[in-house]
Amino acid sequence: MQLEKTTEPPAKRRYEDACGAAHALDLVGERWALLVIRELMIGPKRFSDLKADLPGISANVLTQRLEGLESAGILVRRTLPPPASARVYELTPWGYEAEPIFQALGRWAARSPGHDPRLPLSSVSLLLSFRTMIDPERARGIDARIALRLGKESFLLRLSDGRIRAVRGAAAGTELVITGTAPALAAAVYGGVPIAALEAEGALAVEGDQALLERFVTLFPLPAKAAVR
Repeated sequence: MQLEKTTEPPAKRRYEDACGAAHALDLVGERWALLVIRELMIGPKRFSDLKADLPGISANVLTQRLEGLESAGILVRRTLPPPASARVYELTPWGYEAEPIFQALGRWAARSPGHDPRLPLSSVSLLLSFRTMIDPERARGIDARIALRLGKESFLLRLSDGRIRAVRGAAAGTELVITGTAPALAAAVYGGVPIAALEAEGALAVEGDQALLERFVTLFPLPAKAAVR
């Protein structure tokens, strides 16, 4: 009698290196792992929302990455209270401490001549870029609340003390409301596309303090491209 051959998933390879950077790669070095963490940086998300915001990832791979990050203590699963009662994934306090990693990588990679800003961009990715690239000197003296409605997601931005904070959810009593998509807002902030042109195309809609808007889109200068020989 011939036994049926079974196939087990390959064991995760490790660097077997005591260096902290090597262990960090043991934790988050698998493809898509860092981007899953990125998408949870501004609050919990459902599986379907994570998959929608990570173009190209399969449901199987997303499941594997979520399981791996959960077993490492970087995220947890929980169920929202009624009436939502949806299962979501959320970073642990230690998981949230990874944001400086994204800031350092983002600043460094923004200098790459090969970076293509026209590729898809999630709302969370755009907001993290704002928190990374904000120039405290340019933002000095601004104390404002800005509502962003990007696709199906809503966020409240708070500008104060040369910093920017972002939380999920609709907000009232803001000085400025921007409605549109993450790529359209990125085109205004990082690509220099005039707001008026984006409004004429229907890509953005703006209500509120126009002077604040004009200043807001200048607060996030990109670094010079690296010289590559």
